[in-house]
Parts: sequence; C-alpha cells; structure tokens
Amino acid sequence: MSDPAAGAQRPPEVDRAAASRKAVAARRARASLKRDLATRVVTPQEVLRRAVADPASAAGTLRVPDFLTSLPAIGEGKRDRVLTDLGISPVKRLGGLGTRQLRALGDWLDQRMPEPRPRPGRSRLLVLAGPTAVGKGTVSARIREDHPEILVSVSATTRPPRPGEQDGVHYYFVDDDQFDRMLADDELLEHAVVHNKHRYGTPRGPIEKALDEGRTVLLEIDLQGARQVRAAEPSASLVFLLPPSWDELVNRLVGRGTEDAEERSRRLRTARVELAAQGEFDFHVVNEDVAEAARQVVDLADTSAQAD
Repeated sequence: MSDPAAGAQRPPEVDRAAASRKAVAARRARASLKRDLATRVVTPQEVLRRAVADPASAAGTLRVPDFLTSLPAIGEGKRDRVLTDLGISPVKRLGGLGTRQLRALGDWLDQRMPEPRPRPGRSRLLVLAGPTAVGKGTVSARIREDHPEILVSVSATTRPPRPGEQDGVHYYFVDDDQFDRMLADDELLEHAVVHNKHRYGTPRGPIEKALDEGRTVLLEIDLQGARQVRAAEPSASLVFLLPPSWDELVNRLVGRGTEDAEERSRRLRTARVELAAQGEFDFHVVNEDVAEAARQVVDLADTSAQAD
C-alpha cells in the first residue's frame, strides 16, 4: 500500500520539469562563460566581479577549478597547485569564496593576467579594431550616419564585394595591380593581409586632410593595421570592439552567410588570435547594442579642436 504522505511531498511534475529546464539553462550559461574566458572575450577579473555581485549568477555558481582551467595556459596540474597555494577548496564556487580567498585569487590574477589599463588622453585619430564578425562595419556605419562631422575612413581591399556593399562607400574595391600601385606611391597609411587571403589598406590622403582641418577621423581596420598606425602615429587612440560573448560572435559569423564552412573556421581561428591581443588597445567597447557601442566610441574622441 502506498504512503499518501510520501506522495503529497513529491513535487508536482510541472515543478520538476521547470527545475530541470532551469538546471540545463544554468549549465549552458556556465559553459558559455567558460568559452568566453578561454577566448578572452571577458577578463577573469570581470568574472570574479560578477560572482561577487550575484553569487547565484553563472559566474557565481562556477566552480573555482573550472574557472581556473578555463584560463589560457592553465592545465589541471597548475590548477591544483594554485588552489593549494591560495588555500581554496576544489569544491568551492566563485560566489561562495570568503573575503580572504577573493583577495588572494584577485591578487593572483592581477599578477599573472593583468587587465588592460587605458592610457590617459584622447586623440582625434581613432582606430577601431576587433575580431571578425564583431560588427566593426556596422558600428562604423552608425557613426557615419549619426556623426557626419567625423570622417569614417574608407579602406581599399582586394576582396570582392559582399552583397549590398558599394564601391567608395563600404570599401574601395581594387585588384592586386591597383593595390601594388598604391603601395609603390606611398598612398596607404597602413596595409595588411587579412585571413591569409585578401589585402586591405587605408588611403592616407583623406585622413591627413581631415586632421589638418581639425576633424576627428575614425579608422576601421584589422589588428595588423592598428599596430602599424600606432607605430606611425603614437598619439592615436586604439579602440578594441568586443562581442558580448564568444557564442554570439560565432552566431554573427554564421548568420551573415557570406563565408563557407572552411572560411568560417579560418576566421574563427583568427578571431582567437585577435582577442588575445586586446591588451594592446587603449579602450574596450562591447558591441551588444550598435547604437550604444557607436556612442561609446565617439565619446572616446578628443573633440576639443572641433569645439574651438
């Protein structure tokens, strides 16, 4: 004979299903966060701050061993040594760490993986770079539309136009002979081969003219080009555009449908390299909302000369 009391204590089927869905969602959120850590979309210090702010969040419920092994160059052996050195139990979650443990883990992170520190001062020459499919072109187009006083430079490229792209608006589409001539005549401020395939470069003339007129100039270029501009114009402000998450970056690349599977794989490999270089940049902007990202980029410009 069944026990009526035991049956009464069993949660309703709908509650169990809801709890199961919630548990699956939490595991997926933690898995996504670990991918963000591994690809450097988010800094470990930021994850630690999220865990402290909300212990029930994906960051807060992430176990410390999983957190550590998600970091680049941290294997299981090094993870165990770190846990021992910091006096943290392997069953601990980030949101459950005590004050002393949080301080010890934070200090360890700051020593080995310091967060980028923006350098003081602003420039009228802004360089916007970031990984593939992060939305650099979309953010630049929004700035061009909302801020006509800012010159958004148009790059030259040897790649063919994508659907909807116009010559002279999105890029100057040139062949290899034309690109070689521009190089020979020193017409490019920077140039690079991107994704081991096509060449890109920034025409020098319009930029120099706009700066002489006191205007702000925005260059939307790749990592190699940003490094060249920094070497040629040390006063330039370098802005790195980040995706909200690694999963969102993959979704954007797949969703635009302009590359085949092989090309997508190549671009994602390049994106990992590009994300690892974000510490070279002066400022970081997350492109979760295009209008907000564009506003943040514009706010980083030195507009004092235009106000005079």
